[in-house]
Amino acid sequence: MATESFARAVAEAEAIIRAAPHARSELDLAEGLQYLAGSVRASLHMAWAYERDFPFFARSTGPHSKLGLDNPDTLYFNAYLRDDAEYVVTGRRGTTADLSFQVLNGDYTPSASPDSLSAFDDRAFEIAPGGSYELRFGPENPARKDDPNYFVLGRGAAMLLVREVFSDWTDERPGEIRIHRADRLGSAPDRPTPEREAKRFDVAGKMLVSRIKTFLAFPEWHYLKLPVNTMTEPRPTPGGLPTQYSSVGHYDLGPDDAMVITVPRSDAPYQGFQLGSMWYVSLDYVNHQTSLTADQAVPDPDGMIRMVVAERDPGLANWVECTGHDRGFLQIRWQRLSRELTPEDGPRVEVVPFKDLPDRLPFHERQRVTARQWADRIAARQVSTARRMLG
Repeated sequence: MATESFARAVAEAEAIIRAAPHARSELDLAEGLQYLAGSVRASLHMAWAYERDFPFFARSTGPHSKLGLDNPDTLYFNAYLRDDAEYVVTGRRGTTADLSFQVLNGDYTPSASPDSLSAFDDRAFEIAPGGSYELRFGPENPARKDDPNYFVLGRGAAMLLVREVFSDWTDERPGEIRIHRADRLGSAPDRPTPEREAKRFDVAGKMLVSRIKTFLAFPEWHYLKLPVNTMTEPRPTPGGLPTQYSSVGHYDLGPDDAMVITVPRSDAPYQGFQLGSMWYVSLDYVNHQTSLTADQAVPDPDGMIRMVVAERDPGLANWVECTGHDRGFLQIRWQRLSRELTPEDGPRVEVVPFKDLPDRLPFHERQRVTARQWADRIAARQVSTARRMLG
């Protein structure tokens, strides 16, 4: 049977989920099974997107197929490549806060991350006045050495990853993007064969198990060895974009605790904070305020953004909901930077008794929101996410 190996892989992945050391409650297990379902969808999708001669951009993660502490503010696209072929990417720049491109030499595995061969944002190439652009990725070509829109793939190039990042979910609009191999436009791929499609099921199964193992191991590399209820100073994101910094941590809060995270409102075009579950994926950012960008947050008069991470509702605009997760991950990202960040740009973290928030927040009364205002904030998230995901 063509699907036999994939069925075995699904069963193996479920066993890994059920044996995860952090899966202690019914909520943990339920979310683990949700994570498994999204990973099954994504693995099948990516196995059938593996078309290096007739590539297309596939959504690599979304609200229902999450991985790798996905950023709630980002649309992720990827296409597969050969390092000896030339590819044409055409598009139209939207009004989002950031648009970036990254060439990787492989995929993530349980023991290593792929190397980033090149990474840049849209400031690195020419865009026409109407927002249209054409980029070319290919082998080193002396005839194109002065072309600002030609990018050398590098040996081993295997994937092009594109990120489109929103800061204001309500007003910003995504752009358009497509890709083709330069010498294949106008031709068609070979017809499918049963053998090739069976192989795709086998590949999807391997991708599924590797995906589950990898991103259960990933937090051990970058998060869980840090002191709990702290966040790092801003630092360049490992393996990421040269114009992106991040601050990371993990939390463990009791029912009567609140974490106050104080960070300056940055001059970077994008600054975003999020919570993640122990499955190393974003929490429900559609129906709950589990993330905040600088545009969504309400800054205080002193230029600081003070966010309150708690299970209980403090009645404040910058409440970040734990949604039943007493443990999880913390991350701030700054993108499209034009300067290096310093410790002064980073967060201060303090865990306080929930009842003491009015005394510990210098602008507590200014931050208060009514139940109706909070419902309006959630409604705006739901509407803007639905619109964005159709973009």
